[in-house]
Amino acid sequence: MFIHSVYFRLRDDLSAAERQRFEDGIRSLAAIETVVEGHIGAPAGTDRAIIDRNYTHALILAFADQRAHDAYQVHPVHDRFREQCAGYWNDIRIFDTITTS
Repeated sequence: MFIHSVYFRLRDDLSAAERQRFEDGIRSLAAIETVVEGHIGAPAGTDRAIIDRNYTHALILAFADQRAHDAYQVHPVHDRFREQCAGYWNDIRIFDTITTS
């Protein structure tokens, strides 16, 4: 499996319509056909010193392999999300992982 984890910190000044457009956009990403499994969430209520809670939205996508991930990266839905929503966040962190067992 290839796991693509994306953590967004949205701007504080977004309107309700902009926030909704972003949320609709990340849902559309999870529906791309090369995605095996998708999870969308927010920081959990856990509060320990080691936990990084400096994000507002998380998108975790699983792909069968890197080829499926690479197809996702150039998919028109992904391109549209970047074009329409890239200005909505202050920070984005992406972690790509392959399973080893």
